[in-house]
Amino acid sequence: MALTGRFVLLVALGVVPVVVAGTSSAAAGWLALLGWMAITLGAGAVDLSLAASPRRVRLVRELPDRVRLGETATADLVIENEGPRMLRAIVRDGWEPSAGVGGPNRTRLGVPAGERRRMTLALTPWRRGDRRTEHVTIRTAGPLGLWSRQATLAAPGRLRVLPPFHSRAHLPSRLTRLRELDGRTPLLIRGQGTEFDSIREYVRGDDVRSIDWRATARHLDPEVPSGTRLMVRTWRPERDRRIVIVADTSRTSAARVADEPRLDTAWEAALLLSALASHAGDRVDFLAWDRRVRGRVHGSNGPELLARMVDTMAVIDAELIEADWAGLPAHVRRLTSRRALVVLLTAADAPGTSRGLLAVLPQLTSRHTVLVASVTDPAILEARRRRDSLDDAYAAASAERALLDGERVAAAIRRLGGLTLAASPGELPPALADRYLELKATGRL
Repeated sequence: MALTGRFVLLVALGVVPVVVAGTSSAAAGWLALLGWMAITLGAGAVDLSLAASPRRVRLVRELPDRVRLGETATADLVIENEGPRMLRAIVRDGWEPSAGVGGPNRTRLGVPAGERRRMTLALTPWRRGDRRTEHVTIRTAGPLGLWSRQATLAAPGRLRVLPPFHSRAHLPSRLTRLRELDGRTPLLIRGQGTEFDSIREYVRGDDVRSIDWRATARHLDPEVPSGTRLMVRTWRPERDRRIVIVADTSRTSAARVADEPRLDTAWEAALLLSALASHAGDRVDFLAWDRRVRGRVHGSNGPELLARMVDTMAVIDAELIEADWAGLPAHVRRLTSRRALVVLLTAADAPGTSRGLLAVLPQLTSRHTVLVASVTDPAILEARRRRDSLDDAYAAASAERALLDGERVAAAIRRLGGLTLAASPGELPPALADRYLELKATGRL
């Protein structure tokens, strides 16, 4: 049971009869007070007895399964009154704060007996993962609204918030470059892949190094006596290559760079690369790793690949532990026995945190092409250039030291046979896609 503001106001109005009666005698004042309290308590009890039971309701949730981070979803809750009385209620849906409920989450409803009403909330989540609600609190009041009855009912609901995939804006331009590389555009640019495709007649602009003299000798030119047609070989990029993307989910991925966690930048880069490689006909496997496998996508392609990846990424957050890279080569071998491009999305900016990675890198580079992609902090580059005050000079020296540490780690990776890539959060996904296209064009996959 709960008291309402109306009951408090009714009790306060009793001051008038008490004061009027008290002017005649003190006994009359006390008698008026007791009488007024009896009236208010009786009215409250009668009103409470006429209130509908908050437990005699049926709750049905209507939720979308998934929504991208930053988008708005509609959460509907249907309340059906199964009791014999009119349900005058205030309903509170208990979503967690990160679900981003727009406006108040308390709704006043009137539901006649045997009917149902719909409560609608707009959710704009500001965190990835599963946003949940477990309970609904219903407070019902009688016709006078003096006393109310309250109950908290179980009504579990879940909304999965997926990574936003902002980097998909770079996909059309990279697909155009991929088609140029594959020789499937009407432009005069002809791609130079490494897998033989066909033989055709030479046209102006072709690379003379592609001329096939044996095929030329076999193709006679009917317009020129004893002449031959000049034939060239056409090439295309290799297909059905293997791409293994490994995202570091240890404590270094929890750091925020340019107001975005490193892990979220890794998700964006992995999604853009996967979408591009899938269009190129390559097979992509995904692994989220720190000391154990946090997420794994294997054996998917096309639209199913991205759907499974975003679903896996949605529920993974950074763990505040050190990464243990020793077990990673074995997991890569389980994913593929063929030579592959292994992309490691991790922080490679300090010798101390990169020591474990450098120790196992030779095991990977001996069998695969390894690319280590990391995020650089634009604030460090800005601090490096400022010299306005003594504090700026100290900050610039610290920034210079951090950049030198990153260069040392990158040089060590290259000495061990790996490739390196470092860019700001907004530039890392397209830069990784460009490096993939470069490796594909040169036949290094």
